[in-house]
Amino acid sequence: MPSFDVVSEVDMHELANAVDQSNREIINRFDFKGSDARVESLESVLTLHASSEFQINQMLDILYAKLAKRGVDIACIDKGKVEIAGNNARQTLTVRQGIDADMARKTVKLIKDSKIKVQVSIQGEQVRITGKKRDDLQEAIALLRKAELGLPLQYTNFRD
Repeated sequence: MPSFDVVSEVDMHELANAVDQSNREIINRFDFKGSDARVESLESVLTLHASSEFQINQMLDILYAKLAKRGVDIACIDKGKVEIAGNNARQTLTVRQGIDADMARKTVKLIKDSKIKVQVSIQGEQVRITGKKRDDLQEAIALLRKAELGLPLQYTNFRD
């Protein structure tokens, strides 16, 4: 029976490349001269360091542009609050990966309510959809693309 998996993943190599490009642009920009502005990456947490909240916002725009250019979906990034301490400002960004349990249940409910003839199962941080016909699976993909779930989804492991 045909099946596919619904996942939410970020290519960490592309993320690292975008962070490196952002840091290079920040170093070369005139409005950041003399400041210790930088983007640090640790696992799936990015930290923006600058001397003011305005510079943090400028760095965020640069980072988003670099991420979009490298094909990383910006919807997977959760912004934290800007923390200002003395002459330094800092903001943490968390990169969301995987489909959490609530989102998986919401996805299953959405597909079941649509009456498409497919079976949906939650398998860890991904959702597997199985059906008798390829057309039913394509209809399920179209339904998920149209739905505003607030998380970038990829459709992998398609088996016929």
